[in-house]
Amino acid sequence: MSGPDADPLSGADADDAPATAGGEAAAPDVEERLAATEDRLLRTLADLDNLRKRVARDMERERSEIRKAVLQDWLEVADNAERALAAFADRPDDPVYTGLGALAGQISDVLRRQGVERIGEIGEPFDPERHEAMGSMSDAGVPPGAVAAVLRPGYTLGGRLLRPAQVVVAGP
Repeated sequence: MSGPDADPLSGADADDAPATAGGEAAAPDVEERLAATEDRLLRTLADLDNLRKRVARDMERERSEIRKAVLQDWLEVADNAERALAAFADRPDDPVYTGLGALAGQISDVLRRQGVERIGEIGEPFDPERHEAMGSMSDAGVPPGAVAAVLRPGYTLGGRLLRPAQVVVAGP
């Protein structure tokens, strides 16, 4: 089929394509527009994919920050339970001591199940990235530069520091 009714996209010769007002063939113009539209479509799809990935990263970061904040709040509860338990340490037969011990253990178990690990033990080397030095003492029974006393335990989550341990460091 040739002549004015021939389809320019059907593979007919350019000579058979209908002429435009300027005398040029319409098929090359349509092909250029199609290529430009396809290029815009591919760029838009790539932009959409990048947006999806960015939103997913942002949501994960936000979830992580919220989880971290909630766990840090629970660290204060754990500290208070341990302080209350220490207040009754001289009365181990007291039912309050027993109850506080159970509560402190339960809090510790919950934190452990969430991936929280306690740091700051007497005798371990002082690490300024994990410990906050609150003072020093000599003749502490531990080597110089080691943790001599733990004033407040520290915690990590997945290897990342949630809270540094407040410690006293043994001096020379």
